[in-house]
Amino acid sequence: MKNSFVGLFLLLSSSIFAQNAVHDQFAKITTVQQAQQWIEGNQALKPALLQLNSLKDSSLIEKRLLRQNQGDVFSVGYVTYKVLESTEKVQYRASYIFLDGGSLSQSQIDSLKKIIVDKASKGAEWNQLSDQYTMDGNTTHGDTGWFFGEEMMPKEFQDAVKAHKLADIFFVDVADRNWHYIVKKTYDDDDKKVATVLRANGR
Repeated sequence: MKNSFVGLFLLLSSSIFAQNAVHDQFAKITTVQQAQQWIEGNQALKPALLQLNSLKDSSLIEKRLLRQNQGDVFSVGYVTYKVLESTEKVQYRASYIFLDGGSLSQSQIDSLKKIIVDKASKGAEWNQLSDQYTMDGNTTHGDTGWFFGEEMMPKEFQDAVKAHKLADIFFVDVADRNWHYIVKKTYDDDDKKVATVLRANGR
């Protein structure tokens, strides 16, 4: 009976110690792989890995977690959280007409820019203008779709879209490639934050 009591006491003590040490243990975890290993060895604390996205996760605790920086450890009540990964990504979207400076003279490009902007200002549909004038053979009526990073669009293009407001029409020239764009910003920027968070009972 005495041995059973001692065993129960030790078990409860180790559980309480584990909970009290969660914050310290989380501070040492820096990767998702380490977190997964910790989860396997601490099932009694009901651990979990949370994948959060600012576009779909909107509870108060989810919003608070998304505001934290990578590496932050904090407790809410008797639950402790560690932000393992946190990234912010801004995507852009526009429609364009591409003019090839390798096939057209500068005066021809300048003339076409003026004609196209004049037609757009008088209400011509951008889709139709793109289909009529673009020289890259795209099949999307000039719609870029959501994009980010230079692997999708030239840096000059992305920087210009970022700098303009919704519905602006502007020119982008990629000098080293002799590429010329007439661009219309068709969507507001899409700012999304994603985070991977480790949680467990205990502090």
